[in-house]
Amino acid sequence: MHIAVFSQYHTNPDCPTTSRHYSLLAHIARQHRVTLITTNTWEQQRLTHRFPWVPEGVEIRAAQVAYNNRMGVVRRAISFGQYAAYALWEGLRIDKPDVIWGISTPLTAAWAAARVARLRRVPWVFEVQDLWPAFPIAMGAVPNAMAQRRLYAMEQSLYQSASHIIPLSPDMTAYVRKLGIPESKLTTVLNGTDLDLVTHASEENVEALRKEAGLQGRRVVLYAGTFGRANSIPMLIEAAIKLAASCPDVVWLFMGHGFYTDLLTQAAAQHPFIRLVPPQPRHAVFSWFRLADVSVAPFLGLPVLDANSPAKFYDSLAVGTPVVVTNGGWTKAFVETHGCGWFSPPEDATALAHTLATALNDAPKLSAAGLRGQQVAHAQFDRQQMAATVQQILERAAG
Repeated sequence: MHIAVFSQYHTNPDCPTTSRHYSLLAHIARQHRVTLITTNTWEQQRLTHRFPWVPEGVEIRAAQVAYNNRMGVVRRAISFGQYAAYALWEGLRIDKPDVIWGISTPLTAAWAAARVARLRRVPWVFEVQDLWPAFPIAMGAVPNAMAQRRLYAMEQSLYQSASHIIPLSPDMTAYVRKLGIPESKLTTVLNGTDLDLVTHASEENVEALRKEAGLQGRRVVLYAGTFGRANSIPMLIEAAIKLAASCPDVVWLFMGHGFYTDLLTQAAAQHPFIRLVPPQPRHAVFSWFRLADVSVAPFLGLPVLDANSPAKFYDSLAVGTPVVVTNGGWTKAFVETHGCGWFSPPEDATALAHTLATALNDAPKLSAAGLRGQQVAHAQFDRQQMAATVQQILERAAG
């Protein structure tokens, strides 16, 4: 079977980002022919070269389209349009696929997949990574009412035309269901994590990292991910300052890059308990998570963000580090049901500092939460299992 994959952002484990689709493609390409239509955005940001850029058996078609988290709205829109045009062109040139797998974000990538599917008369499967256009509209990126209506109409048409839809969280699935999409077209497949890479976070490697970073005898709170507008970074800085008063031995590590890099650099210069860690390749991230006593996965208090499926949430639990979340949706229910973390109200630095202080000052409870998180992660978050599920969905769609 020939599968055409439309994804604007391809990464591999050498990159400082999650590599979900690398794991899924590697599994699927063992049995099927795969053509990936993407961009070279992340290839230039590889930090190591331990992994092939694409898994064995995957043919890649990559456009020269720039993108980064600091781009403004107009520049991002241009980038999205450039990829969609390229994907449409390449999708009509490749050998006819049996099924197309369109991955959003952005929504324009899914549009290109749907368009090619229609023109070539093949089914397509829609993977929903974030709720677009609800997310950019909530963030104020699309202020024009007419443009909003057109984007919502595009979203609805994509859901209708897809043979099957794969949302990355239960709340995303509920959102799509409320738009009138039948349950038979929906399968939730969590973001998940790479359990094979968790083995890199051995006790020996973590202790060596702790010594190298000068963190002996210090308790660690970790934020790992994009320093983006939606991630409530200013609130985290405020919480770090408040927590220092009651827990002076705690160090906050901010690992990543993005819109708030300059703000974090200034905060680190002013406060010795705030440190920046350069972006790390995917395979090295797990040692940093295991080094931490607790991690945080914060977002702004926007209802649309409650549906998010952040990689940092899965990675932290996989190594036994409990997580504090600020989403009022499924992640809150998850940590409370499984006892593997805590919820703190969004954009409330005082509440977050109190939650962290309470957790850090109860070592047995903290350890038990980490163990429960690790157990549930190994039972539910394995991307190899998720790859098998996605493969079955693609096979059924292709008939």
